[in-house]
Amino acid sequence: MSEQDFSLLPLPAIHFGAGRFSSLAQHIAPFGRTILVVTGSHALRHSGHLSELIESLQQSGLRVHHLAVDREPSPELVNHAVSRFRDCSVDAVLAIGGGSVLDAGKAISAMLLQTLPVELFIEGQEAFTAHDGRKVPFIAVPTTSGTGSEVTNNAVISRVGAGGFKRSLRHRAFVPDVALIDPELMLTLPEEMTAASGMDACTQLIEAFTSPFASPYTDALACSGLERFSRSFPGVCTDRALDSSARGDIAWAALLSGIVLANAGLGVVHGFASSVGGLVNIPHGTLCATLLLEATRENIAALRLVDPGHPVLHKYARAGALLSGSAHGDVHSGCEKLLERLEAWQEQLRFPRLSRYGLESLDIDHIVSITRCKSNAVQLDEAAMKRILLKRI
Repeated sequence: MSEQDFSLLPLPAIHFGAGRFSSLAQHIAPFGRTILVVTGSHALRHSGHLSELIESLQQSGLRVHHLAVDREPSPELVNHAVSRFRDCSVDAVLAIGGGSVLDAGKAISAMLLQTLPVELFIEGQEAFTAHDGRKVPFIAVPTTSGTGSEVTNNAVISRVGAGGFKRSLRHRAFVPDVALIDPELMLTLPEEMTAASGMDACTQLIEAFTSPFASPYTDALACSGLERFSRSFPGVCTDRALDSSARGDIAWAALLSGIVLANAGLGVVHGFASSVGGLVNIPHGTLCATLLLEATRENIAALRLVDPGHPVLHKYARAGALLSGSAHGDVHSGCEKLLERLEAWQEQLRFPRLSRYGLESLDIDHIVSITRCKSNAVQLDEAAMKRILLKRI
């Protein structure tokens, strides 16, 4: 192996396994007595887990405030929450939910000790101000297997519409202090959400694995994640939805995807997630699911033009072997196996097209002009980027 320098972000204290949710209170108590609990607006309450949690926290002597969020966090949502709870002497923020809920909780924990509005600290904003890293301790408990936000240092903040954006509030201090992952929380996740969030994790594993900023560390984790993902992804979307072991595989893949994306970066699919996601209201996982095949196809084609033996083509072939569960032979056949597997999932799970969410062909030139993907496997020209979108309109 050639010489290489790389650094790693810190990790939270990770508690992983079926049934771990029941021990949550003991991991929160050391941070203080007043807890802000951030959840989604429906699923946790309907499952009975919310009342169970609140009772457990109160029995542990904790004072609980509750905030329900029903969409991806906007600057307005974060600022309103901070204004509402700033004087409550919150000792820790606990977020339980999907990626949007975790990002909302992470952003609120990052802003409770600040006096300026959150939009000044969001990357890419004209009046960007560097955050000093001061935050209220943050505990993340995912109920979907996708974003990996439970181990990342950023919170995605969005404003959808003309002039909209979808960008990150980021600081190495924003990595959660505690991450608790219990696959049993994911057993009732609907098929469509299971598929979309799972494909987000798969996209993150592949994009980080093939990133120019990948390292031996992120490569090892990405391969482990892809192997576990391929073993159980089709099952959790169909006949093994209630299998906590299968759900555990996808939760593990999502956890690793968060670690590798934070340390190696992401590619063109997530570049589009920012530009398309700022224009139309499309769930992040759905966007990843519908674009991954065509983006991978264009990346492989571009790499072959640069060098048929390019090292990253070997990585795509390795991903093909892991996701198909069979040896890939030569590099070309391994890459084709990867594309075949992604296409099979796309057809089997009926990933929706972008037009369902209001995206039109007329939007593509503008989207491509503002899309950035410095960590993509290869530099794509505008024609290739347009093809990715056009094939999924």
